Amino acid sequence: MEATLGAWRERGAHRLDPVRFHFIETLAKRAADHGGEARRILDEKVTALLAAYGEDLEKIPDAEVVAGERSARGPLAELTDHLVRHASSERMDPATNELKVLPFFRSTWSKLSAERRLTQSLAKLPQNAGPLNSHNLVHQSLTLMRELSPEYLNRFVSYVDALLWVDQANAPAGNDAPRAEGGKKAARGKSG
Repeated sequence: MEATLGAWRERGAHRLDPVRFHFIETLAKRAADHGGEARRILDEKVTALLAAYGEDLEKIPDAEVVAGERSARGPLAELTDHLVRHASSERMDPATNELKVLPFFRSTWSKLSAERRLTQSLAKLPQNAGPLNSHNLVHQSLTLMRELSPEYLNRFVSYVDALLWVDQANAPAGNDAPRAEGGKKAARGKSG
């Protein structure tokens, strides 16, 4: 069955009735996935459909099948196909080059971002920070990540950057939450 369908497709016979041909191919693939009685029933249906399609093919010479498809589609469709083929072949090289360059830029950007975050953590580190100071612990963690696995640090920083972006995107416009909390703390301190 599959050999017959493949030979017909190579010959261009699938163009005689593309919808029916696709249905036969799909049913043949579905039959291959089954076994037992279900497989036998599906094989019988595919065989009957192949025989009917074969009879229709015998009535029409191969040249007429290809010419019939072209005439049915019209010159505009042929022109469109021609333009698509040439446009896709011309665009192939720049697109391939873009795809090759993209990972390089992503990698470079993530490394720069990781180094920037490490520098920021060092700048926020208090001079007399104790061993349990949160800024000190964060900086030590980032430094160890850079030494042990720079790629992990890059991915971690990318993840943190994404979380920060989401946090900023979800923050209400014009409302600075840390200042509002600081104001509440100051008000509590004065009243108590």
